[in-house]
Amino acid sequence: MQRTALVVGSSGIGGNYTARALVADGWQVYGLARRPSAIDGVIPVAADLLDEAGLAAALADVSPTHVFITTWMRQESEAENIRVNAAMVRNLLSALSSRKTLRHVALVTGLKHYLGPFEAYAASGTLPDTPLRESQPRLPVENFYYAQEDEVYAAAARDRFTWTVHRPHSIVGLAVGNAMNLGTTLAVYATICKETGRPFQFPGSEAQWNGLSDVTDARMLAKQLVWAADTDAARNEAFNIVNGDLFRWSWLWGRIADWFGVQAADFSGTVQPLEAAMANDHALWRDIAARHGLAEPDLDRLASPWHTDLDLGRPIEVMTDMARSRKLGFAAYQATDESFFDLFAQLRAARLIP
Repeated sequence: MQRTALVVGSSGIGGNYTARALVADGWQVYGLARRPSAIDGVIPVAADLLDEAGLAAALADVSPTHVFITTWMRQESEAENIRVNAAMVRNLLSALSSRKTLRHVALVTGLKHYLGPFEAYAASGTLPDTPLRESQPRLPVENFYYAQEDEVYAAAARDRFTWTVHRPHSIVGLAVGNAMNLGTTLAVYATICKETGRPFQFPGSEAQWNGLSDVTDARMLAKQLVWAADTDAARNEAFNIVNGDLFRWSWLWGRIADWFGVQAADFSGTVQPLEAAMANDHALWRDIAARHGLAEPDLDRLASPWHTDLDLGRPIEVMTDMARSRKLGFAAYQATDESFFDLFAQLRAARLIP
């Protein structure tokens, strides 16, 4: 039977890699975004998920069997995150409801399912047990991930499709204009340090520096999404997805510094946010881009220091258990240092860093 995928958020890190993986696996693939990027083999669909009429028109000739939701929009409060991001999922699935072709929906969320919004654990000091496991219950706090899940569950009951939820840690992969971009942010920061002679200073907390952590290569996320779409036993389950190894930032930081040829500074003992360190670097980056002939002179299109600060500033080590998908046969693995090095090489080849 022909499998037709609609990848929602195809211009982002997770969506881009997922669309490519589906094409490679022989799927017919549509890629939906407000401004779709060109991806070989992917049919672009330009639409705003908050514009119900425009969304319905854009999807008029699209009848997917599978939908992969990999996007969200950051708002000023968690209440607004819930309102906006739930509406995006609801509008999408409502627009497809009359097709009667939809067999499966995959929703990508993240580890804030277990941690809660940053303000929640920063204010309360209540932290979950680690490693984070899929069996852990929802937290008693507002969380837009829960709202997104509930929209999928409601539509699944209405239209009788199956679903999976995928919870990555920080995603490492190539994308421009992405709001959660740890790897590229660190690459831009290292480039600025090399150009200016600044120390390559770890911006986060002692718990992150010394504790165990993991990340999610975008290729790993894509592999799990495709695997779950083809695995009957994975239906109606939620899965963590990370690389499968563990590391300490105290080890990885020096390896990243060596790749860029900069001096890694020892941890200072206090959080030193990247958002403040890079706040006045926009003109500097335009100059670097001009001198090296780079493709993107807008610092804000490449780096998201605010989100990197949230990841690296946590007062807890964060590691993730993948028992549920492992038991069902998902065996992919990715070395984390190679995830970063592969990304840095791709950024250089794309003329996004010198």
